[in-house]
Amino acid sequence: LLSLARQAAGLSWSSVPHEVQDRTLLVLFDTLGVMLAGAATPEVQALASQFREEGSSPLVGFARTTSADAACWVNGAAVCSLELDEGSKYARGHPAAHVLPAVLAVGAGHRGSDWLAAFLAGYETAARFGRATRLRSGVHPHGTWGATGAAAAVGRLAGLDGDGMAAAVDAAAGLALAPHFESALSGNPVRNLWVGAANAAGLAAVRLAAGGMAVPGDTASFTLGQVLGDFDPTPLARPFDERFDILGGYFKRHAACAYTHAPADAILELRESGPFNPAEIETVTVETFAIAAGLDRTEWPTRLAAMFSIPYVTAVMLLEGSFGPEASSDGRRADPVLGELARRVEVKATDEFETRLPERRGARVTVTMQDGSKRSAEVEQPIGDSAHH
Repeated sequence: LLSLARQAAGLSWSSVPHEVQDRTLLVLFDTLGVMLAGAATPEVQALASQFREEGSSPLVGFARTTSADAACWVNGAAVCSLELDEGSKYARGHPAAHVLPAVLAVGAGHRGSDWLAAFLAGYETAARFGRATRLRSGVHPHGTWGATGAAAAVGRLAGLDGDGMAAAVDAAAGLALAPHFESALSGNPVRNLWVGAANAAGLAAVRLAAGGMAVPGDTASFTLGQVLGDFDPTPLARPFDERFDILGGYFKRHAACAYTHAPADAILELRESGPFNPAEIETVTVETFAIAAGLDRTEWPTRLAAMFSIPYVTAVMLLEGSFGPEASSDGRRADPVLGELARRVEVKATDEFETRLPERRGARVTVTMQDGSKRSAEVEQPIGDSAHH
């Protein structure tokens, strides 16, 4: 932990390779755009209306400022509300979403180069903790290891030295949530607060360290390890200049859970030979890896539930060939044609796709027509993955 903390505290933007600088800016602009789009949703608008604190931290998309903590909650919800947030398949989560709201909240008055270094340091810290953590089955990654990245970013701007940074990051590991995938699958909006909670926890951890009340220890081995899963600290010591994890992240083309993207992209390939008439489709079979196969529900009480349903995303893609923010709106979810088609989608987990993880997160979609003919397409990497072509 101390080695990682010293790297985060001492990272200089001018010493970062140009390739990494370019990727960092791309991640930053993509995540800001996603946050802005999320801020326009009715859900985030309603949430923001409940935060009336005064302060100098920006609420992206709202043309007003608020307290640093409130900004973390609202901007954190906005960045994940449309399921478009950048992610890392090796960390198995979303480093940027767990860092940007916090570093935006305290960024005023800092030089741009220092701010960018803080954002990158936070990203790399979060990604390494993600690599080190194997969450138990059913535990959602939002709000778990990501708080460590928020603490590293804020700590870098606060001028913490290596020891202080280690204390802040360790404290952030002690503020991990215990979120369950069921909340996402069932469409419970509390899921959108987990990212905000992690960003706010990062701020609190730095305050604890800056006040001299945090002591570096082995907290992650208990919270992320014994309580939430297994924790191997080996990835924490990997020098930044040996592997910048930000280079291996992925962007999302579809406004849905990342596990739906390979099936969605396979349908794009199928549609190249012509559109589908839903009345002529007998069944649709989606083969993929195990954790993705769990997204098989055919009821969508909220936008979130629809974005976590492979049958829903598959049906929309077959009908329209795209899945943007409007695809999960209240009106779209009520479409009886879409619902009936989605219920003809079967999702299967296969060893073929399971054994390819984490490098390849693929899927195969086979559409069987009423006349017995079939159209099938397989995708090895979703569009937007750093390894895609």
